[in-house]
Amino acid sequence: MTAGARLAAVPGRDEAVVAVAYGGICGSDLHYWKEGRIGESVLRSPMVLGHEVVGIVAEPAANGSGPALGSRVAVHPARVCGACGLCRRGAEHLCADLRYLGSAARIPHTDGGFAERLVLPARRLVPVPDALDMKTAALAEPASVALHGLDRVRELNRSVEGSDVLVIGSGPIGLLSVAMACALGAATITATDVFDHPLRLAVRIGATHVVRVDAEAPVPVPVPSADIAIESSGTPQGLATALRSLRSGGVLVNVGHLPPIGVTAPLHLVVPRELTLMGSSRFYHEMPAALEIMGRNIERFAPIVTSVFPLDDAESAFHEAAAAERSSKVLLSFPAAATS
Repeated sequence: MTAGARLAAVPGRDEAVVAVAYGGICGSDLHYWKEGRIGESVLRSPMVLGHEVVGIVAEPAANGSGPALGSRVAVHPARVCGACGLCRRGAEHLCADLRYLGSAARIPHTDGGFAERLVLPARRLVPVPDALDMKTAALAEPASVALHGLDRVRELNRSVEGSDVLVIGSGPIGLLSVAMACALGAATITATDVFDHPLRLAVRIGATHVVRVDAEAPVPVPVPSADIAIESSGTPQGLATALRSLRSGGVLVNVGHLPPIGVTAPLHLVVPRELTLMGSSRFYHEMPAALEIMGRNIERFAPIVTSVFPLDDAESAFHEAAAAERSSKVLLSFPAAATS
């Protein structure tokens, strides 16, 4: 893992310098740290990690675009071509040329945001609402992922408001899905997990029911029926539970990454219940809306940040983030945090 002071380049006229305040440790960061890869993205050279970053504009863009000097901002981690068919139709997150901060998907790798200073296009800086503290704002990127998953349901002209929602897996994305579903007016929200700690957090932030599951149990634990299921565990067992729980006409959104082989699930239920299965990959346009929702519902989101470590104790932070039985979102703090 590489971290520390870094000024990536001399800023162009449309680029700003951001003094980083906080960076959240994501599951992908943990995979790179522990295994040197995530899926097909393999570390082949040193790379700065991190894509969940907030900070202060230390130098605004020379052409006057983007936030002003001293603005508190969240960093949008994606760079896209802007010209392909997917980009032109508003699906930039699916762009074949997408590059993400802290990703080894391409060579050369794309360095991430765990650095004291970053040079970024001003258009990728999203203002943080005045009501939102910077520690909670550090959830902006994964909260946008959670919101995108729920927006996939709304693309079907189905409303989250008034619906019974099931969230499978209460890691950070699952918990953020609980908080988002609550903020969007879900009637009930059931959260599942294999550990007690995230379930206690789920109740605190809006879950009406929680279910402790056993991944090794031969018979799945029953869960309340639902109109919408968000599968964020990335496990075949979670997928099966989600399918069985859905009422006729229900919608399943897969946010978690399932293994490439060996997945079995009760897909025979899809036809008689006329279920809709959807994938949800990252996000693109949702960050301003996610920040606005968090600013209006801080009590739903702030508890998801369970600990903050200084940059010089990054190794301890990664160990804590890997301990899902006792932690949720773990942040690294940078010098700019003192003035944020």
